[in-house]
Amino acid sequence: MALTPRLEIRQSQSLALTPQLMQSIKLLQLSHLEINNFVEEELLRNPLLERDESAQQGEQEQNHEQTSSTEQVNADQDNPVIADLVDTGNQMPSASEIAKDMGTDAASLYPEQVGQDSISATSATGASPSLSSGAEYGDIEQYVAAKITLSEHLSEQVCLLVDEPAERLIARNLIDNLDDKGYLATDCETIAKQLGTTIEHVETVLFKVQKSEPAGIFARDLRECLALQLADQDRFDPMIGALLDNLDLVAKSDFAALKQKIGASDEDLGDMLKEIRALNPRPGRAFDGSSMQAVVPDVYIRPGPDGGWLLELNSEVLPRVLVNRTYYSSVSKRTRDKKEKAFLVDCLQNANWLTKSLDQRAQTILKVATEIARMQDGFLLHGVTHLKPMTLKNVADAIEMHESTVSRITTNKYIATPRGLFEMKYFFTTALSSSSGESEHSSESVRHLIKQMVDAEDVKKILSDDKIAEILSKTHQIEVARRTIAKYREGLNIPSSVVRRRQKKSKMPGF
Repeated sequence: MALTPRLEIRQSQSLALTPQLMQSIKLLQLSHLEINNFVEEELLRNPLLERDESAQQGEQEQNHEQTSSTEQVNADQDNPVIADLVDTGNQMPSASEIAKDMGTDAASLYPEQVGQDSISATSATGASPSLSSGAEYGDIEQYVAAKITLSEHLSEQVCLLVDEPAERLIARNLIDNLDDKGYLATDCETIAKQLGTTIEHVETVLFKVQKSEPAGIFARDLRECLALQLADQDRFDPMIGALLDNLDLVAKSDFAALKQKIGASDEDLGDMLKEIRALNPRPGRAFDGSSMQAVVPDVYIRPGPDGGWLLELNSEVLPRVLVNRTYYSSVSKRTRDKKEKAFLVDCLQNANWLTKSLDQRAQTILKVATEIARMQDGFLLHGVTHLKPMTLKNVADAIEMHESTVSRITTNKYIATPRGLFEMKYFFTTALSSSSGESEHSSESVRHLIKQMVDAEDVKKILSDDKIAEILSKTHQIEVARRTIAKYREGLNIPSSVVRRRQKKSKMPGF
């Protein structure tokens, strides 16, 4: 058969990610701040979208009827599949009221009648987001002064510390070479070559700008940073200088060798260590450009009157948008241009998809949170020691969704529980086997037990990793390898048994 080129028509099916589908996937993993910013951009971009103000107006009316979708879930471990959301018409308290009701008193949080019979979940999406409540006054961020950066703060001081224009140029270059901790990230030799000057000239300017505030700025290493701060306090002397030369011994808590090396008494060494601990090893972090953001829960969990748990979405962080179909109908009838019609159709499709995606995101958050509450009932009642092992697959199978969907929906989402505020991912922990074979233990609960044992250990009986593993096996029937204990201990910032013994014997806090 001869090989010749020819044309063929074939029909096949394949999966493709449309822009709308990619948008829905993206919305799942956004935090409430990010999704509100995203919706704000869409409101400016799409003329058919408008903010839903009906819920806010309805709250101001005394006899407004609120519609809540309530989900009843049987807490029986044999039924892992969540029931469909249904409308109940019951009026749930607002998210702010639930937050006020949450306290730390065990008697008020866990009455005797609270059991494990049921879980109720409420999606209160009828309220408009708080971002829109002050729309008529504009964004409050516009009236807040911008936080000054480290570069700006130091540039203002350079004018006072350095007189000559050439030295100010060097000082400006030194500022540009600071890292986020306030340390000089480039050596003086490199800076001198870049500027075509001598190393001595650069070091002269460096000594001048090291008098800037905050003290310790422009240091080239940790020792110099601490020395600059001590000199600023007029507390730098030869003995404390010798101590700074042996910071490695301080880190090891080898105070016996340290006293012998610098010739200090116990009292003097204790005073010097106390002074050093009061210093700031990262002076530049005070001018960190990233702003602190308060964590706001996406879901509230509280004990229900029927002995179960009530779950409610935080309506204040849920964006609500509507599609203005009246405007679309009016404009589409008048326009004759094909491009304008295509633009309107595209805006309508995007608007419909956005409202659908936002609703699906809210319902998915509620489903995942409900399953977490069902599986972690022991944690909600008794604390971290009763935290059960739980994986993304466990939740995904229970709510009949894909693991990737559960992973995305638990990213940057927080739950307010009677035990405190937790990120959703906190509840997903690996399982550690039990020697009794009856149940498995969560890795987070094991970390909690390790910390309790270390905090309660006696100075004469410091627990090694092997001893901790032995206690966990005998007392709690938890089989954990020594290497796993060491990994958990390091993750909790707990030093080794040797360092802890030195610290407690000397009664001096280490670095």
